[in-house]
Amino acid sequence: MQSRLDKSPVATWWWTIDRWFLAAFLSLMGLGIVLSFAASPAVAERIGLDSFHFATRQIIFTIPALIVMLAVSFLEARQIRRMSLVMICIMLVLMVAVLYIGVEVKGARRWVSLAGLSIQPSEFLKPAFVVICAWLFAEHKRQPDIPGNLFAMLLLALVISLLVAQPDLGQTMLVLGTWGVMFFMAGLPWFWIVALGAAGVGGVFAAYTVFPHVAARIDKFMTGEGDTFQVDMGREALINGGWFGVGPGEGTVKRVIPDSHADFVFSVAGEEFGLIMCFFIMSIFAFIVLRGLSIALKEHDDFTRYAVGGLVTVFGLQSAINMCVNLQLMPAKGMTLPFISYGGSSQIAIAVSMGMVLALTRKRPEKRKQMGFVLSQRAMPAE
Repeated sequence: MQSRLDKSPVATWWWTIDRWFLAAFLSLMGLGIVLSFAASPAVAERIGLDSFHFATRQIIFTIPALIVMLAVSFLEARQIRRMSLVMICIMLVLMVAVLYIGVEVKGARRWVSLAGLSIQPSEFLKPAFVVICAWLFAEHKRQPDIPGNLFAMLLLALVISLLVAQPDLGQTMLVLGTWGVMFFMAGLPWFWIVALGAAGVGGVFAAYTVFPHVAARIDKFMTGEGDTFQVDMGREALINGGWFGVGPGEGTVKRVIPDSHADFVFSVAGEEFGLIMCFFIMSIFAFIVLRGLSIALKEHDDFTRYAVGGLVTVFGLQSAINMCVNLQLMPAKGMTLPFISYGGSSQIAIAVSMGMVLALTRKRPEKRKQMGFVLSQRAMPAE
């Protein structure tokens, strides 16, 4: 245990970090490893790999993810902005490169191979996009002459265009929803609320009209007809599990769901550990989002408020989409459950994002002293 008298960087970090956030993130990482051992052996055996191939890789991915998250949490707000600017420039270039040299999977190009590693640039783009937009909104509010809101809109248009070109409409919805929440926090006029709402409805209609796979998924969800095998099996797993589950390793639905270790790990958790486990997982995600928004609302610094609010919003929306698909509450969409689903690129990107949350929500004693000094000066009677 570090002493409060110790002024080393590690000791300072320990006494200023939000330990509730840290405990929640570590809990999700631990659950990801446990559920990987439950969900992935059947998938590995089905494709001829060692039983614990994916579980071992999940541990391997979690270690650097934890290191990255803790390393980012040491940064100051200014360093977070600089890192995000570099990240977004690199990821925008990779997003363009994906369209030409990316690996095509099921008709979409979302991955690019670098030095033997497969990277999904859109995953790393999200936290950088949120931070840069938060900075632009904050600068506009600080100095209305700076066209921060306009630049944020142009950046949104660029990112959305690249996502649609892949196409990746799930990430498009995620980015749009998060940007809308941040713009709302920044005090957008009612005109823009109506305009953005109309644009969202128009975008869904356009996607339904232009992309056959989107129309097929929506039609399947609305009518229940067609190939709904995975979502049906996911819901069946939750029903089979009941309140307390059938027991670790005893689930059967995971043996037939192709993505039981990734997109449908929540269903495996429900079948083997019961609805109690599902509620526990949901409560952790809800706690992170609600605590983040609560801290953001109390924050006096505009940049920190928008950035923390945006980062926990994208985190919460992604987890909600995954769980809703598992519960058959929305059309099927391949989106990972943060920190729990299998995937190296997703793990590292989420670790960067949550490292930013830890960094931006750290207590700043020097800032509090300065504010207290200013308040005391104001309270002093004039001589």
